[in-house]
Amino acid sequence: MTTTANSVPPPSGGWYLYLLECRRGTYVGITNDLNKRYRAHAAGKGARFTRANPPLALLGAQPFPDRASASRAEYRLKRQSAQQKRAWAAQWPCPGYPGGEPDATVSN
Repeated sequence: MTTTANSVPPPSGGWYLYLLECRRGTYVGITNDLNKRYRAHAAGKGARFTRANPPLALLGAQPFPDRASASRAEYRLKRQSAQQKRAWAAQWPCPGYPGGEPDATVSN
C-alpha cells in the first residue's frame, strides 16, 4: 500500500492521535490500535462522550512513535478550536474510514 506524506500508514505498533466528528461536536483521543478504537467508539463502547454522541466520521489520525509524544500532541490539540482541529485533521486524512475518503469502510 502506498501512502502520501501525511496519510495514516498501516498500524505498526506506534500510537495515533485521532479526531472524530461526532453527533454533537468533535472528540480527540489517542490509541495504539486505530481500527479497534474506532470500532469501539462506533459500537458505543468508547469514551463517555462518544457513547452519548456517536462518531459520524474519523476526520484524521497522526502517527507517533510512542505514547508520551501522542499524549503531548493530544493535550495541544484539545486546546484548539473546532475549526483549528478540523484544519489539523485535513493534514492527516484517514482513507478507508467513514469520512476519510476515498473508501468509507473500516477493515477488520
